[in-house]
Amino acid sequence: MTRPLVAILSGAGISTDSGIPDYRGPGGLWRTDPEAEKLVTYEYYMGDPEIRRRSWRMRRESRALRAEPNAAHRAVAELAESGVPVRVITQNVDGLHQLAGLPARKVLELHGSARSVVCTGCRARGSMREALARVDAGEADPPCRECGGVLKSATVMFGERLDPAVLAEALAISRACQVFIAVGTSLQVQPAAGLAGVAADHGARLVIVNAEPTPYDERADEVVREPIGTALPALLRTLRDER
Repeated sequence: MTRPLVAILSGAGISTDSGIPDYRGPGGLWRTDPEAEKLVTYEYYMGDPEIRRRSWRMRRESRALRAEPNAAHRAVAELAESGVPVRVITQNVDGLHQLAGLPARKVLELHGSARSVVCTGCRARGSMREALARVDAGEADPPCRECGGVLKSATVMFGERLDPAVLAEALAISRACQVFIAVGTSLQVQPAAGLAGVAADHGARLVIVNAEPTPYDERADEVVREPIGTALPALLRTLRDER
């Protein structure tokens, strides 16, 4: 018997137990320091070398590269290991799903990855750790080694479009899945938020695990307000046992 496909849309809330702040939450960075948003806005980043230097310093201090997967990330990886078909569509750039053991081919990173850098000119890619080592060595705004162009984190900055191919695959997964779990996401930022509606429109069981209400709660078959670190593992154990 074919096992139903489980799609998981994960947002910042799944990584808060790993010490990574929720940027848009009540204590999030964008609310406590609005100026910080400029550091990840493409127009400012490309037009102002000082913004780039500050952005590199921010990356050096970021918790994302030092964080470890938590119980929620591990539970997703364990569900996949059990034989249940799982695809993760994540709004996060921290790479913690992969570090928890979920194969990279099963993770769609809608907003890119903070663990890599990309040249805005020739599109050459490299390691964020190597770029930060250059910053530590004295290069305040390290250029691309291939063409001398401006390097940036391989994340989607404000003012940039999502990769159309990645978004198309996310839509295909949302249409094909039988269970769609939105976890740790406010479901307010489009087009990612709309994936929950796409899944529901195509007959998926919609489950929302989030501390605060979302615009899609009324469409959900189940809404869970419990802490993600305990609620998601319990939910995924139930799914695994049902199969």
